[in-house]
Amino acid sequence: MNWNDLQNGQQLDELIQLSHERPQVIFKHSTRCSVSSIALTRLKKADTLEAADIHYLDLLSFRSLSNQVAEVFHVPHESPQLLLIRKGECVYEESHLGITADDLREQLRLS
Repeated sequence: MNWNDLQNGQQLDELIQLSHERPQVIFKHSTRCSVSSIALTRLKKADTLEAADIHYLDLLSFRSLSNQVAEVFHVPHESPQLLLIRKGECVYEESHLGITADDLREQLRLS
């Protein structure tokens, strides 16, 4: 899986624009949380998800951006958290140990 670091609002705006052409995925990660590390490891071990662009957000380093993501997409802030963005909207959100590559693949297929 190719990961794009999400570090500022301009990148978030670009991600939203790109979501009108191709699904975008945001993985919000807390580097201090063992559950978040488990979810990240699950995703990293998965086969490449070629149907979407995958973005990594270190919410401890970029907390204000993490809050902006929650506000823009009308989702509660959680960590870890996975968001699937299509046409500027969050169409799927999962958190904690509910995050799996298989579920993400299924959502990409459905949406």
